[in-house]
Amino acid sequence: MRTRLVGSIWGLIVTAILIAVPLSFRDRLPDPIATHWSDRPDGATSLVPFVLTTTLIWVAVWVVLLGIAIHGKMLERSLSRAYWWGALVWSSLFVIGMAVTTVYANLGRAGWTQAELPGWIVTAVLIGSIGAGLAAGFLGKGGPDQPPPAGETPPRLRLREGQRSVWVSRVSNPWLAAMDVFSGVVAVTVAALGLIGALPAPVWGIVLAAAVLIFVAGLLTSAATVRVTGDGVAIGFGLLGWPVRRIRLSKIEKAWSENRYPSQVGGWGLRGVPGMAAIMLRGGECLVLRYRSGGQLLISVDDARRGASLLNALIEERAA
Repeated sequence: MRTRLVGSIWGLIVTAILIAVPLSFRDRLPDPIATHWSDRPDGATSLVPFVLTTTLIWVAVWVVLLGIAIHGKMLERSLSRAYWWGALVWSSLFVIGMAVTTVYANLGRAGWTQAELPGWIVTAVLIGSIGAGLAAGFLGKGGPDQPPPAGETPPRLRLREGQRSVWVSRVSNPWLAAMDVFSGVVAVTVAALGLIGALPAPVWGIVLAAAVLIFVAGLLTSAATVRVTGDGVAIGFGLLGWPVRRIRLSKIEKAWSENRYPSQVGGWGLRGVPGMAAIMLRGGECLVLRYRSGGQLLISVDDARRGASLLNALIEERAA
């Protein structure tokens, strides 16, 4: 609740600054104002579109962070809290710095081509926002996480002689699925506009390629299906459950369930950390497989304890 309250109040303050500061100096700014520099100003826009753009960039980030805070489980881990507070403070100060320095560079100029933005100011904004974000992450992470209980016995089922058992579970990430739908809509729209000549070829080609790439990645990583049988483990990727990765039973030493979160395995999707690969679509209950070679595979999936118990029973049955 504290995180949500502070995040909401802070977001409103930042939004007010992004709107009020540029508009309060509008009588002392040229029209349009310089908004991009190389060695000298090389891009300009009117004040109101500039204010709308910077404000919308911030609001988009703010809404995502508030959504994460409302979904309380995402902030149960200290590292996740550090990322959240760091992202909130860094993004807000960076956007404010971008808006304020743009106003400063144009202040009192007769035209946008005369605007000046010293390099040290840009460096100060970057270093200051990153430093403040790191400090906020350190201060906001809270106490250490409780370690999982040590020496937990892997769960096992007792199978009847001749009985064939199957365990199937599926997990999906609505955020990744929504991103996939959005990227698909963008790809179709951009392709249509490009074909009728409404967009220049270089622009729509690049945007279309990026949208298609995001669409394909989302299609493969927004959901997963895990099946345990006497042959081993089969993991189907994406909404269609294809392609499928198969792990033979003879390669698995044992299985168990743990609560793990994206911050512990390097983020969402398909991840790899030393000694472990992970298929992380949501934080919480995960099925963990230990290979006989010593490596581990972690899969975020529902009802993981039951799947682990069946897998251990099958391994024991085959070894008998």
